[in-house]
Amino acid sequence: MAPVGGTAVQDHEALAEIELCGELIIAASEAGERLSMESIDEVLRVGEERNSAR
Repeated sequence: MAPVGGTAVQDHEALAEIELCGELIIAASEAGERLSMESIDEVLRVGEERNSAR
């Protein structure tokens, strides 16, 4: 239950993970078939993470 004073605690990493899961669910529902590993990586922006780490 949230405190009465309106003080909300946000876990930004958890919110980002939830957003990515939602995007993955949407992509899977629109695909009509199983997503390939490459498609999953694209939705989860795996390549972008690797490129920005360089």
